[in-house]
Amino acid sequence: MKKYHLILKLFCAAAILGVVMSGVLFAEESTKININTATVEELTQLDKVGEKYAERIVAYRNENGMFKTPEDIMKVQGIGPKILELNKDRIVVGDTAEKASQSPKQ
Repeated sequence: MKKYHLILKLFCAAAILGVVMSGVLFAEESTKININTATVEELTQLDKVGEKYAERIVAYRNENGMFKTPEDIMKVQGIGPKILELNKDRIVVGDTAEKASQSPKQ
């Protein structure tokens, strides 16, 4: 009986750990990154974007102005369609929360 309780406790602990970790991973994946305001550190959270590419994104933004669309990130040297595809659901160029909260005037 003690063996059964030990197995049950281990199973429950593993299940709880799995739920907690999946929530953390999901939250990280769904985090939006505004490429017009993100720091180098924030940009490195994008898939396949290391510090070097993140610095290029910031330099491009400083030299050429704000990105108008998420696809404009491909204008940065070394950033191509593959990196855009990996991150297309996470890259934003404006304050989407602000736009969603604004209602049309009547």
